[in-house]
Amino acid sequence: MPAFARFVAARFSAAMATMILVSLIVFTLMELVPGNCAERYIAYKASQGFTITDADIRAEEVRMGLDRPFVIRWVDWVTGVFFRFDLGESCLWRVSVNQLIGDKLLLSFGLAGGALVLTYALAVPIGMASASMRGGWLDGVIRILSYLGLALPNFLLALIIMLFSTIWLGDTMTGLFSEEFREAPWTWARFADLMSNAWMPIFILAWSAMAIQIQTVRAMMSDEQDKLYVTAARARGLSGGTLLLRYPARHALGPVVNSVGFDLNRIFNDLPIVAAVLILTEAGALLLEALALSNDQQLAGAIILSMTALIVLLNFLTDILLAVLDPRIRKGFF
Repeated sequence: MPAFARFVAARFSAAMATMILVSLIVFTLMELVPGNCAERYIAYKASQGFTITDADIRAEEVRMGLDRPFVIRWVDWVTGVFFRFDLGESCLWRVSVNQLIGDKLLLSFGLAGGALVLTYALAVPIGMASASMRGGWLDGVIRILSYLGLALPNFLLALIIMLFSTIWLGDTMTGLFSEEFREAPWTWARFADLMSNAWMPIFILAWSAMAIQIQTVRAMMSDEQDKLYVTAARARGLSGGTLLLRYPARHALGPVVNSVGFDLNRIFNDLPIVAAVLILTEAGALLLEALALSNDQQLAGAIILSMTALIVLLNFLTDILLAVLDPRIRKGFF
């Protein structure tokens, strides 16, 4: 079996093992929440004026399969997610989680993906430029801005932008859609409206990750530029962008590519708080509501597992990309 095929198979097996372990952890945490789904739903019905008995609770537990052993319920949930893309049923709303988070999850993935693309589209060239002009005034400005990105939290940046936009424009710039498109079906006009409003949350979500990557790219490029093989290339007459791209960048950007999954994880961590500040109707806001308000563990678990799956998939793809760019990586499976 060729080395590359073995590498891909090993990385795929590791990704699947990670997802199975994460699903077990998420399901266990869902089970540790005081009161099961049946009890929570019955309590909600009681708060609406319905008369509830212990028999009603037992019947609801049987209907939801909560009387079965833990392992069987976990296996049923995992197989439903992985093979039928069925995320289960919401504890509180008694409807499919797929129905609740469908569009919202796509919006979250779109915002996170946009922030990730923006991060690397700006951080890589800016970091390379900073490294190539070490000690100059432009390098100093870039470093100060990147330090500011590390020091200023994303949610605080969102509040600052909202404050200034309210003062200068008379608009808080919150939400992902204009009033007329919030509940409208998907059309090109609604998509265009989304694009006109999504730039600010995308920039805010990319803020910290961009600052970290600028520092990383600058440090890696600076280290590579001082090595002997780059000096030898300069002696052969190479200079400028040709030298940077052909030699130091090729070796320096490998660790940067490998950190894509970590940056996506960082963006997802910031998403619920930024969503709450900017009043975004996406899965991050729904996750915050499920955890802090409705205590709907089925809904929260499904969102967390979906976001984790995207991070694991992206890490798998970046591992494959690194193996393509650097054949030496294929010699080590893990």
